Amino acid sequence: MELSEFNYYLPEELIAQTPIDKRDESRLMVLDRKTGEIEHKVFKDIIDYLRPGDCLVRNNTKVIPARLYGKKDTGANVEFVLLKNLEGDIWEAMVRPGNKLHKGAKVIFGKGILQAEILETLQDGTRKVKFTYEGIFNEILDQIGLMPLPPYIHESLKDNDRYQTVYAKYEGSAAAPTAGLHFTKELLNEIEKKGIQIANVTLHVGIGTFRPVKEKNIEDHHMHTEHYYIKKEDAEKINSAKLSGNRVIAVGTTSCRTLETVADDKGLVKECEGDTGIYIYPGYKFKCLDGLITNFHLPESTLLMLVSALAGKDHIMKAYEEAVKEKYRFFSFGDAMFIK
Repeated sequence: MELSEFNYYLPEELIAQTPIDKRDESRLMVLDRKTGEIEHKVFKDIIDYLRPGDCLVRNNTKVIPARLYGKKDTGANVEFVLLKNLEGDIWEAMVRPGNKLHKGAKVIFGKGILQAEILETLQDGTRKVKFTYEGIFNEILDQIGLMPLPPYIHESLKDNDRYQTVYAKYEGSAAAPTAGLHFTKELLNEIEKKGIQIANVTLHVGIGTFRPVKEKNIEDHHMHTEHYYIKKEDAEKINSAKLSGNRVIAVGTTSCRTLETVADDKGLVKECEGDTGIYIYPGYKFKCLDGLITNFHLPESTLLMLVSALAGKDHIMKAYEEAVKEKYRFFSFGDAMFIK
């Protein structure tokens, strides 16, 4: 399939720059993947589409303030976005300007409370970086780091918690699993009271979120790996739903990709940890997933391809055309879609 098949017209004013006041009052488009039928709702109505016995699977990763502004030893200004902890104090980072940050270059952040040295340039232009500091690394990040908002968001974020889900737990992501931003604690409590199981997976969102697809043929695109783990009690909840004929519904593409990475041919999962580079595009046969809560994704992105694989490209492109017509808000701080 050609990349151009996943393009669509989006007026710039529909790209949400700030989160709405109340998380669960964003709009919700409900798409029937079999018929293509569309309904327009409010996000908290999602509870009406969940059935007792279903299992809702969410990604409980936590975004770290991974954007750092510093100076090279020459005095030049530089920017880092931390993507992945490789080991100890060694990280993979996106750096700007790349032409000034070669092996051996040294950078100072926060008037010297954090220093970095470039160890090597990696294949996709990112850098392997070693940090030195005194104290606790995450506390230093909290002090001098900024939330790594996507490049299409130009407004500053007034409250960092609005770029975290209310259930964020394990630090390590360079971007939020944004479908989860619509949930409130109250809504999650109501969902559990209705008899819906809630299971967690953890996938630390990395560079794949930032990388555009450049290949004309989408099958030639290569996904960057991201680290995930699933605990035993969560695997048991997911399997219980599967074995009893109930649905497994993922909150976001990151939860979806984790489930599809680890599921066997019967759609069952187990406690495990690893790295995934799974790439889901039309033609893919889902093993575990029965439904997906997601946001509206960028044109020609791997995430648009993933939802097209689940609902069918024609249904998705028609739904996106309808979303533009109805002035839905798009991308990270935008509205939601439930593919049932």
